Amino acid sequence: MASRLYSWARWVIRHRKSVTAAWLVLLAAVAALALALPGRTSNEFTVPGVESQQAQDLLKKEFPQASGAQARIVFASPGQEPVTGAAYQAGIEATLKKASEMSGVTNVSDPSAARTVSRDGTIAYADVTFSDPPSDLAASVPDEVEKAASAARDAGLQVEFGGNAMSPPTEIGGVAEVIGVVVAVVVLAVTLGSLIAAGLPLLTAAVGVGIGVLGVMFVSRFVELTGTATVLAVMLGLAVGIDYALFILARHREQLADPRTNLEDSIARAVATAGSAVVFAGATVVIALVALCATGIPFLSAMGVAAAVTVLLAVLIAVSLVPALLAFTGERLRPRPRTPRETGREPGTWGLRWGRFVTRRPLVSLLTGTVALLAVAVPALDLRLGLPGNNARATDSTQRQSYDLLSEGFGAGFNATLAAVVDVRGIPADRRATTVKNLHTDLSGRQGVTAAAMPQANAGKTVYLIGVVPATGPDDPATTDLVHGMRADEAATVDDAGGTLYIAGTTASTIDVSDKLADALPLFVAIIVLLALVLLTAAFRSLLVPLKAVVGFLLSVAAATGASVWVFQDGHLSGPFAVAAAAPIACFLPVLLIGVLFGLAMDYEVFLVSRMREHYERTGDAKEAVVHGMARSGRVVCAAALIMTAVFAGFIFNHDPIVKSIGFALAFGVAADAFVVRMILVPAALALLGDRAWRLPARMERLIPHIDIEGARLPSGTASDDAGSAERVTNPV
Repeated sequence: MASRLYSWARWVIRHRKSVTAAWLVLLAAVAALALALPGRTSNEFTVPGVESQQAQDLLKKEFPQASGAQARIVFASPGQEPVTGAAYQAGIEATLKKASEMSGVTNVSDPSAARTVSRDGTIAYADVTFSDPPSDLAASVPDEVEKAASAARDAGLQVEFGGNAMSPPTEIGGVAEVIGVVVAVVVLAVTLGSLIAAGLPLLTAAVGVGIGVLGVMFVSRFVELTGTATVLAVMLGLAVGIDYALFILARHREQLADPRTNLEDSIARAVATAGSAVVFAGATVVIALVALCATGIPFLSAMGVAAAVTVLLAVLIAVSLVPALLAFTGERLRPRPRTPRETGREPGTWGLRWGRFVTRRPLVSLLTGTVALLAVAVPALDLRLGLPGNNARATDSTQRQSYDLLSEGFGAGFNATLAAVVDVRGIPADRRATTVKNLHTDLSGRQGVTAAAMPQANAGKTVYLIGVVPATGPDDPATTDLVHGMRADEAATVDDAGGTLYIAGTTASTIDVSDKLADALPLFVAIIVLLALVLLTAAFRSLLVPLKAVVGFLLSVAAATGASVWVFQDGHLSGPFAVAAAAPIACFLPVLLIGVLFGLAMDYEVFLVSRMREHYERTGDAKEAVVHGMARSGRVVCAAALIMTAVFAGFIFNHDPIVKSIGFALAFGVAADAFVVRMILVPAALALLGDRAWRLPARMERLIPHIDIEGARLPSGTASDDAGSAERVTNPV
């Protein structure tokens, strides 16, 4: 691999103008497509085949007026006067009239007629039902609903909004995200000691993120993608784009510190060595993200593929656009000559000292780091999965305020309302009404149910819909038990009569998606672990190094999950992290965390351990190889981890609770993996293993192909006399 990348880099240097132009043309073309034919992302997390989705499909086909998107307008009196009083009634009626005139509206409920007024009369709500599902609604619908409600506001009522038609879009680019990028700039400048060098990774990362995100915007026109997919693409595109360029650039400047080094040869060698690690590590990230397709969940598969394409772009840019720009910069990236006082200093002093400190007492270091990670992971034992609802949104958002008003006026379980969908087509016509009536009676008297609405039927009276209000909220385990109980007991009764009962609604859908992801998690973990063992065995020609890497990765995942549970589910440190309310962990977060963190952890493993193996192959000294690898790569790995952590941490303060939890989990996971696992556990374990770490059984030695990521087969020497270059890098412009 290294030899081919070396030749490729020499070709890029000679054709740097064409390579740079090609990337800019690609960026412009994708931007033109995205702006001319933009798609729309969705906030729905659905899984085909689960019961709640089967019910939704049935309603869409047989009872379409009950399957469309819904906007809920909540009215609250500022005092004790009822909202239905004369002072407010005109404003409410004007709001309902304007809402009914909106395009695509099939029904608008009247609070007085529908009896959707709280017992004390101070809170009421009206549902605006649309013919289209949420994903097909025009982007202007939320604004139109808010304008329709202006009459009620003018009358003095507090008006808030809920429902799936009013879900806010996922947005990025806030102050916190910008601060994360600024931190990345500072880390780059300190690490590389040059503003030009610090700007280059940002420039190349911006190109990759631009192409990736604009591509997602265009593709969402044809494929249903969630807004989280775009955010994840930005997160990973920035993080790996900056890091991959940093690794190549740092290697290039390290080589240029020798005044005898030829610029072309240094660029080519940096791409061949650090670039090989980039390609290998990037491949693991891409494979891990694509492996999300193994879960069988479409929205997660689409999210993984979108992020994988962005990472692939970062890899391609790192081995093409980065060397092209390095060629343009020429001698300006060469470090200044050392002063006589600096000449005697050994390079990589910090990493050298840290490596010797860890390897001096490897067992103590290993046990200390492991116990610390396990302690942080303890809260993960109480992990509960779900999808954060409006109760987890910012307290000043209209979605959160509507949630609180409805809970205050109608009880905690009102926001967890379930839909019992009854398909009676298999029941004899003379027994259908009796079956539905008996079901309504059973549901009304069931423990844990506050109320069951009167059944509503479609035009042919073949499908009935019964609203069921639990006594507990959507995140309460008792509500989950209620859903499972209804599906076991009441469903059996309807089934005996020849019909089919589905328990649906937002809460039931969340339970279904969570169960589906929980079932897929063991298979996904097994795929990732096997993948890591195979790839790292081929890279390092060792069995113990991959095993150690996998154990460290699992510790990082456990610690990140435990920290996420402690903050988001248990509600600790909610103030500093702007967590609006304690809630279950997003059901797809563990799978996403495992897939993303695996790839990023393998990045650091490859960059760090490849330098160790490179030294061991030359000297045969296992302990010194560990120290040498820490001295050569420790500082750069720490800088890369700081950049990734800063970029991910910037998303912790996003208004979307799902994005917030993803940013926190990835930031904590990267920090734990880089600073504890790779900087403590890895050198300590390798020091304990000694020569055994680098051995491979003879039979496997013959079967496994050689992957040269250390550049052992590159031509020797520090200078290049390639006279075939049309332009010399020393005169780049």
